[in-house]
Amino acid sequence: MFTFAFRRPVVLAACVAAVLSLGACSLFSKDDTRYDPTPLTDYKPGMSVRQAWSVSVGSGGGYGFYPTVVGEAVYAAAPNGTVGKYDLLSGRALWRADAKTDLTAGAGSDGTTTVVTSRAGDVIAFDDTGKQKWKVRATSEVDEPPLVNSGLVVVRSGDYRISAYDARNGERMWSVQRPGPALALRTSTQMIMAQGLVIAGLAGGKMMAISADSGNVQWEGTVATPKGGSDLERLNDVVGAPRLIGPLMCAVAYQGRIACFDVSQGGRTVWAKEFSGAVGLGADESAVYAPDSHSIVHAYSLQDGTELWKQSGLRNRHLTAPVSIGPAIALGDYDGYVHFLSRSDGHLLARLSVGGGAVLSPLQTTSQGVLVQTGNGNLVMIGAN
Repeated sequence: MFTFAFRRPVVLAACVAAVLSLGACSLFSKDDTRYDPTPLTDYKPGMSVRQAWSVSVGSGGGYGFYPTVVGEAVYAAAPNGTVGKYDLLSGRALWRADAKTDLTAGAGSDGTTTVVTSRAGDVIAFDDTGKQKWKVRATSEVDEPPLVNSGLVVVRSGDYRISAYDARNGERMWSVQRPGPALALRTSTQMIMAQGLVIAGLAGGKMMAISADSGNVQWEGTVATPKGGSDLERLNDVVGAPRLIGPLMCAVAYQGRIACFDVSQGGRTVWAKEFSGAVGLGADESAVYAPDSHSIVHAYSLQDGTELWKQSGLRNRHLTAPVSIGPAIALGDYDGYVHFLSRSDGHLLARLSVGGGAVLSPLQTTSQGVLVQTGNGNLVMIGAN
């Protein structure tokens, strides 16, 4: 459920892309079942989950679409150009807008400025009535949700450039670019802002922390080092969103490692394990949780990386990164199901279908439950107790 993207003008064969999305093509025998999704099985319910509300945001979905929760409001967008603000308690639309173009990512918001990006590379900002404030052109297509925080709009474009714009008027404030590999994953990635730093995982297994004020790079860390002779073998992107828990920041790389760094000590590596993840990780005060490239879910001690448990009952179901809620972690899958696993030992506690095809957007824990953006453009709130 994730694909390749070439960052230089190289033609990508459709069959090669299907390999990474665990598809078929002639590379695998029709009798090869290694990549078949595990069928759903019966289980003893350990928690109660229900659909609290559902609302249509627009049409379609994708990795770049991630609703943002600010206070009691949800800001969301869809590929067909719709952008909106919704009530967190009920799902009622508070305003809707039309970007008048197909979108690749959104919606980033701080509750005052809401931002989406278009296929043409436009960064489009709306005020909190749904009126367009400004539009600027990025250096290339943006397929990662914009980060809106501290008066800045930060976007990462396909040419490996991270740029910050003034949220008031779209004036570019700073820009940082690093060289990148020819081949990169097209999957869920996000930047975060913490302690005045924009923190981003990069292609090639690197992490970077940039001063939000000046654009100066404060530190760089290595999650994983590319290995092998071909572009495919050396594919080593940091995926998902970095997670900050106290002084520790944790991240995962495809065909690389899962690692935690101490940001109070300049990004010193605290622990790292060989790992290959495709969608990122979740974390709480005691553990880090991550599905590997085959959707086997692993839990590691936050402090030292000791493996606590492993759950293979959802193998090859193309899980999202997990989020914590109560006694569980929640993960979406390729068939529109959200699964709830025990944080203590990984056993299945609950399951709910939200429909709409594959859940590609990362889930979010909110005060009302788990928020899901489905593959067909719906927002669904799952209440749990």
